[in-house]
Amino acid sequence: MADDGLPRCPWATVAGADASYRRYHDQEWGVPLHGDDALFEFLVLEGAQAGLSWRTVLAKRAHYRKRFHDFSIARVAAMTDVELESLLEDSGLIRNRLKIFSARDNARAAREIIVRHGSLDAWLWSFVKGTPRLNHWQRPQDVPASTAESDAMSKALRAHGFRFVGSTICYAFMQATGMVNDHLVHCFRHPQRSDKPRRS
Repeated sequence: MADDGLPRCPWATVAGADASYRRYHDQEWGVPLHGDDALFEFLVLEGAQAGLSWRTVLAKRAHYRKRFHDFSIARVAAMTDVELESLLEDSGLIRNRLKIFSARDNARAAREIIVRHGSLDAWLWSFVKGTPRLNHWQRPQDVPASTAESDAMSKALRAHGFRFVGSTICYAFMQATGMVNDHLVHCFRHPQRSDKPRRS
């Protein structure tokens, strides 16, 4: 438990988890998120997180927003090679060339989905039929790393030209954006099934 006495998912209270990390758990993780740019942000950040801890990415999130134009799909899609190269010198970001350049690739792929399907939001949410899935996991080890739905999302994203969208990354994305609610049953966030969708 944190110092306020509320029971939380263990990952939110591990050693080194600060107030901002708990706040992310309490206010964002598992809450249905809508909006093309808002969902694009999490696709980029989850891809950046690959091989690293989410705490590392969360600590850099504000700077990512600044350098990636608040994750405007249109503006990221228009970034030049020179702009992207400059980001590799920025210690406030994860300086991995493939990850940095994949943000532009993914923005362009997202733009194509919007043209073809009308909305990145609706297209992504179609993998859970537009309705959040509430799970009832007892222990951290019960939570899967991927599912048939994340497999399908990963395959479809790759087919559209997205990068850093393996099934495990897609499942983490689905958890973060509330497509699935994986708060453990004992967590104080689990019973709150009537959350209003959020928009960033």
